[in-house]
Amino acid sequence: MKDRGMRTFVTVLAGLAVIYFGTTGRSEEDGRGVSGGLVVLALLAALLVWYLTKPGDKTVK
Repeated sequence: MKDRGMRTFVTVLAGLAVIYFGTTGRSEEDGRGVSGGLVVLALLAALLVWYLTKPGDKTVK
C-alpha cells in the first residue's frame, strides 16, 4: 500500500509539473490560464508515469 501512495504522488507531481512549466513561459499576449491541449498533455504525462512506475512481477521461480 505504501508503494501505491508514492506512485500516486509521483504521478500527480508529473501532471502538475507539466502544467506549471507549460504556463510559466507564456507572454501576456498569449493570455493566462491553462489551455485544453496543456491539460491533455499533463494527463498523458501522468499516465506515462503511472505506467512506468508499475510494480513488476516479483515471483521467484
